[in-house]
Amino acid sequence: MEAFAEVLAAGGHTNSLGRSGEVLELLRSDASRLDELFACIAHDDAWVRMRAVDTFEKLVREKPTLGQPYLPRVLGELTRSDQPSVQWHTAQLLGLLDLDEEERAAAVRWLTDRVRTTDVDWIVAAQSMAALVAFVRAGHLGADEVVPLLEVQTRHRSASVRRKASGFLEGLRDLG
Repeated sequence: MEAFAEVLAAGGHTNSLGRSGEVLELLRSDASRLDELFACIAHDDAWVRMRAVDTFEKLVREKPTLGQPYLPRVLGELTRSDQPSVQWHTAQLLGLLDLDEEERAAAVRWLTDRVRTTDVDWIVAAQSMAALVAFVRAGHLGADEVVPLLEVQTRHRSASVRRKASGFLEGLRDLG
């Protein structure tokens, strides 16, 4: 049985998902190695980390209950990462997992810190804004707390982020 770290390190160009689809397929049918995958998110190799967190997020998107036991580690370990691909998948995970009030407050603080300035990776900005807006729509956060952050992102260097921020602002205005 090939170790996930070896599978995730192999195949494709370094900026591709390589053989991560093989890991995802295996875990879809047998989640007993999910701890091994999660450990790969802390691997020395940035590409292994990216592929591992992408695979983990895809699996949790399909079956959120699989990710729930990892929530403390998502909030503890993953939020300390400075790797953009880990950060944007962390933002996605925070929107997928069932958070209690304390966990949600920690998630909001972390997401807010990502979009407080325009000096943030464009995908991290987009995914963090999306998670914050989802919290507003679910009634867990006031629009007045998110609107100023979205306004900051309307000045982001990425046209995509500027468009998303403007769209989110428009959507929040429609809620009020």
